[in-house]
Amino acid sequence: MYNQDELRAIGINLDEALERFMGKQSLYDKMLKKLPKAIEQYEVLEHFITGDYEKAVANAHTLKGATGNLSVTPLFEAYTEIVDNLRANNPAKAQEILENILPVQARIVEYIEENAD
Repeated sequence: MYNQDELRAIGINLDEALERFMGKQSLYDKMLKKLPKAIEQYEVLEHFITGDYEKAVANAHTLKGATGNLSVTPLFEAYTEIVDNLRANNPAKAQEILENILPVQARIVEYIEENAD
């Protein structure tokens, strides 16, 4: 089981998350463990590099949903802004937001993977 204080420290709104998961931290932990694979599978930056903004918005939208469901607030907020900027035809701003959140995302993924049971 992940440490609640450490989850909060990396930006997870744990109270909101546990409410969504009916107070079952074991279920939440099980779903949280899947987030690194989703982040890998729905890579966004590579699609900015290739100019495939349609795929970038699709992947960012998927990660927005996943991080929102898990209450990983910093990532949810960033992916929300990325999707909004891509839909507003502002890919440069969206890419800037993505590049700024990637180090935070890397720390969150590292924490999840290192502390998985």
